[in-house]
Amino acid sequence: MTRTGANSAAAFLLIALAAAAAARAQDYPSKPIALIMPFAAGGPGDTMARHLGAAMSAPLRQQIVVENPSGAGGTIGINRVARSKPDGYTLLIMNIGMSTAPTLYRNLPYNVIDDFDHIGRVADVPMVIVGKKGLAPGNFRELLAHIRAEKQKVTLGHAGPGSASHLCALLFTNAIQQELTLVAYKGTAPALKDVVGGHIDLLCDQTTVTAPQIKGGTVKVYGVTSRERVSLLPDVPTFDEQGLTGFEVVVWFALWAPKGLPKPVFDKLVTGLQSAVVDPAFKAKVNDFGGEPVPVAKANPEALRSFFQAEIDKWRPIIQKAGVYAD
Repeated sequence: MTRTGANSAAAFLLIALAAAAAARAQDYPSKPIALIMPFAAGGPGDTMARHLGAAMSAPLRQQIVVENPSGAGGTIGINRVARSKPDGYTLLIMNIGMSTAPTLYRNLPYNVIDDFDHIGRVADVPMVIVGKKGLAPGNFRELLAHIRAEKQKVTLGHAGPGSASHLCALLFTNAIQQELTLVAYKGTAPALKDVVGGHIDLLCDQTTVTAPQIKGGTVKVYGVTSRERVSLLPDVPTFDEQGLTGFEVVVWFALWAPKGLPKPVFDKLVTGLQSAVVDPAFKAKVNDFGGEPVPVAKANPEALRSFFQAEIDKWRPIIQKAGVYAD
């Protein structure tokens, strides 16, 4: 075969492969999709993932299966997605921890910006600060006075380095300019158990975890960390209402895929996500644990990119000031 003939054959092969890839992308999805939630099954993140998977299955006309490769603050599961084939059959749902990982973990095996396609935000879940039932202060103003008087005698639990409750604890101590004794646990459940049992004073965690205890009267509640009150706990004031301005933290969730999705696949996933966040059934399920799906204007790649970078920039100095790292 002449060189010209060989070049023509190679060009034809490339065109054929490109055409085949385009056809596969247009047929997407033709098999179940794995949605990676890098925390253990049964937790609040897993609950959000399963609700989202169900809501996106209908517009995509394909089953979405949630998988939970947990460990190392979510980095194991996230790395699995980063190294997966960018064909749309492996997706990642992750929370606020995606934005803190570059600071908390100084040797991440992936880049949170460059190794992923950003699909869009999913939902926000506010947090509350609760205290043991025997704690003397009856409201936030009294709690702040108590903290200033007792200082590091006051204990504030969290679910481990890099967890949402740990981030809330760091932001809270930064906002009130007071040092408390932070007590790390291996998860939210044992931390909340020790608040209920009176072994530690305070805990900041998601409404998904704390609302039953608040409603049951087994803990005291001092405020909501979102800008607006939560419909699930309408009588609990925000910290902003109580004079602590600038203290706002919500556990947001977003959707990513490995970098390099074919455009038809990428577009279908964005459309599927946007259908999910306006689905009444999805909204009702998220509202049931105090969360709120984001509006469609935030459930898109551009909005996620800008929000995500702002979150990275927000948390970096707070974590560096605390000098607490997860590796």
